[in-house]
Amino acid sequence: MTTQDFADQTRMIEVSRLIDAPRDLVFEVFTTPGHIDQWWGPDGFRNETHEMEFRQGGIWRYTMHGPDGKAWPNWIRYRLIERPVRLVYDHGGELGEPAHFEGQITFEAKGERTLVTLTLLFPTTEARDATLKFGAVEGGKQTLARLDGYAAGLRDAG
Repeated sequence: MTTQDFADQTRMIEVSRLIDAPRDLVFEVFTTPGHIDQWWGPDGFRNETHEMEFRQGGIWRYTMHGPDGKAWPNWIRYRLIERPVRLVYDHGGELGEPAHFEGQITFEAKGERTLVTLTLLFPTTEARDATLKFGAVEGGKQTLARLDGYAAGLRDAG
């Protein structure tokens, strides 16, 4: 994402949450299959990682299982990894199809807590609007709430 892309708010969705765990731990639970499968996705969804090659150019391929039993294939290709500050990636559905959007996740240390911001940049305003109708903002809030609970539990156990 470029600075110019961020100026076009009509193509973006952004959701943030202050996570009650230190940045290194929060970054780890974003980048490890055994962790991310425990919390990624809105309430009622379950993840199944098929592969995760966490490196620039690597792919994370997973299926998100909805509460209605529907399986949603997903892939993420990591474009930029700045440990433990930022991830930039392309995100799509079926392998071989083009990305639906470009994503960025930032991790800002706030003492022993972490401000996580998810930013999605769509190719068009119409694509963003369709995703909004699908419930993307509420889904993002639920995902970050699940992350908060999971990471805080690890922090307390550690």
